[in-house]
Amino acid sequence: MARKKILVTGGAGFIGGNFVQYMVNKYPQYDIYNLDLLTYAGDLTKHRNFEQKKNYHFIKVDIADRGKIMSVFKKEKFDYITHFAAESHVDRSITDPEIFVRTNVLGTQVLLDAAKQINIEKFVHVSTDEVYGELDFDPTTFFTEETPLQPNSPYSASKAASDLLVRAYHETYGLPVNITRCSNNYGPFHFPEKLIPLTISRVLNEEMVPVYGDGKNIRDWLHVIDHCAAIDLVLHKGIHGEVYNVGGHNERTNLEVVKTIINTLGKSEELIKFVADRLGHDKRYAIDPSKLENLGWKPTYSFETGIAQTINWYLDNKWWWEQIISGEYKEYFDKQYSLKAKVN
Repeated sequence: MARKKILVTGGAGFIGGNFVQYMVNKYPQYDIYNLDLLTYAGDLTKHRNFEQKKNYHFIKVDIADRGKIMSVFKKEKFDYITHFAAESHVDRSITDPEIFVRTNVLGTQVLLDAAKQINIEKFVHVSTDEVYGELDFDPTTFFTEETPLQPNSPYSASKAASDLLVRAYHETYGLPVNITRCSNNYGPFHFPEKLIPLTISRVLNEEMVPVYGDGKNIRDWLHVIDHCAAIDLVLHKGIHGEVYNVGGHNERTNLEVVKTIINTLGKSEELIKFVADRLGHDKRYAIDPSKLENLGWKPTYSFETGIAQTINWYLDNKWWWEQIISGEYKEYFDKQYSLKAKVN
């Protein structure tokens, strides 16, 4: 019996990288192909513990390069695709929206065309709850799969556009697809421009921790390993054409998250510096994951256990993130935060 070939796009990134590790270790009978362009947030050192395994393969390609993608698909004829590859940082999308459209929209279309030509068994498109827009602070309201798409940033608009393309390829061509929309992820190997790893790395270095606005924006936090398990389930049991929301039931304000990390590390809250708010900053995200839970998924991490594990991971793996917060990233951080006026 032929071995199944699973393509993971963006497998050098945060969520995709954790999913590659999850799949390589759980399914030795599958061949896992990590396809990534290795942009600033792409990093292969996270895979060094298993990169010699026979069921792991790496391909360096830009998903928006139609010719090269078609060539790869013609050669390998994948059975499944899990599509993580995306520009994902909201702040960067505000500064430079064009690259987000190219990668997230055009890149997704190229992959869909390639998948259509090889009669893929399943195309799982990994999206975000940000495509739904924002919720108010009413704790009884949640995003469901029926919530209209109302993206508020160039990033979330590009993801919403890619979601609609995936839906259209199912409705028009019968492509077997699923779309997953997750809440904010955290965990090992999270690039330190995002809130939790940014806070951990800066607190450990006794450096100022920037918090947008008044810090009251709320996010629903999902441990990345719980997310990987959800995608694994959707890949194998998701009903073609369906959307599945993946949420952790862990709502916290940004300020609460920062204070939790500071207190866990035994540092002073005087490190917190409020900066001018992000443009178009959504107030609250919260997901109702009932549909996915009915398929058989449950999160295993509470926020308390997950954040403790994540902090310990960053303490134990300074070798990984210390090399990242130098050079280009430091220049980006200084430009993004240091020149903003403090909010009184």
